[in-house]
Amino acid sequence: MQPGRFGCSRQLKREFWRLIATGMQTDAASQAIGLTRTTGTRWFGDAGGVPPIDLAEPSRRFLSIADREEIAVLRGHASAREIARRLHRAPSTIVRELSRNTPEASPYRAVLAQSRADRRATRPKASKLATCDQLRNYVQEKLSGPERWSPEQISCRMQREFPDDDSMRISHEAIYQALYVQGRGGLRRELAACLRTGRALRKPRRRVDHRSKRIKDMVMISERPAEAADRAVPGHWEGDLIVGKGGTSAIGTLVERTTRFTMLVHLPSGHDPLQVRDALATTILTLPEHLRRSLTWDQGWELMQHVQFSVDTDVAVYFCDPHSPWQRGSNENTNGLLRQYFPKGSDLSVHTLGDVVSVAVALNGRPRKTLGWRTPDEAFAELLAG
Repeated sequence: MQPGRFGCSRQLKREFWRLIATGMQTDAASQAIGLTRTTGTRWFGDAGGVPPIDLAEPSRRFLSIADREEIAVLRGHASAREIARRLHRAPSTIVRELSRNTPEASPYRAVLAQSRADRRATRPKASKLATCDQLRNYVQEKLSGPERWSPEQISCRMQREFPDDDSMRISHEAIYQALYVQGRGGLRRELAACLRTGRALRKPRRRVDHRSKRIKDMVMISERPAEAADRAVPGHWEGDLIVGKGGTSAIGTLVERTTRFTMLVHLPSGHDPLQVRDALATTILTLPEHLRRSLTWDQGWELMQHVQFSVDTDVAVYFCDPHSPWQRGSNENTNGLLRQYFPKGSDLSVHTLGDVVSVAVALNGRPRKTLGWRTPDEAFAELLAG
């Protein structure tokens, strides 16, 4: 390499500073790479004894100018996969580089490609939410709407609603950053209150007690048919109560295991076993017969009238093991979502039947990851149509 040749001076400077970093004097470093003493001293003095930032070794994470020159040479007679093999890169990296940095009706040029890549890498960048009005309005509408979609639901649902519009793409992490990280911007700060909040710390589990059974004639979940366990057949439900302040008010919840469709049971006069039995029966009898096969409940005293409930509705009731909420996982998850609308410690008796129905409609309008980002409404409608 000679200092006057294209590209060599930069490499010589990088090697010079590498030797200086090992503790070598400027004279010895200059001699080691074939420079004159004067040149080495000038490089050292002009930089103030500190290696210039632009001479840092390029990261293997990104293509360098040398990589791009190799791509330009090979482009005419080698496939993207062959170029990738020679550069020890992924084929997708080469395909993406060619698609991004090849002008229309023009050949790929290394210098031009490097210039484009440098411009894209410039920081700071305006966030996509700050620059795209349609995207920002969509995200804000779904965050603050009655369904209160989560950032992940918004991100994945856009791919279904705007399959051909690349501008309507954003990751859920970018939405969280726009809400939480100072300086990212793009979304109104108060929208963070619309997110589903959880506990900052885990609640310690209660110790398993040895209380005797309080419900007679229970049929345990181990005897539930396999078709309910694997969610292959619709019509199997999970149920529970969410309880209000002081345990004096409650709302019943029913979740269909296959579609995650939710029905809420209004309990305006209390939640003793007779009231729960009658309200549950009234609600579940609104379903077609083939969609009311079984009900799985915890061992709460409110379902002591389960035998009469089964007689009235022809729905088999199964009980979970003590302290095993994961056996009703869909229902437990739904109860957590409902706390956005019915906060813990609030009086649930103030909610009318219309309020309860509206919340159920909102919850069933949220796209679910487990349903391939369909909504429970859409999945349940398919069952009814079938």
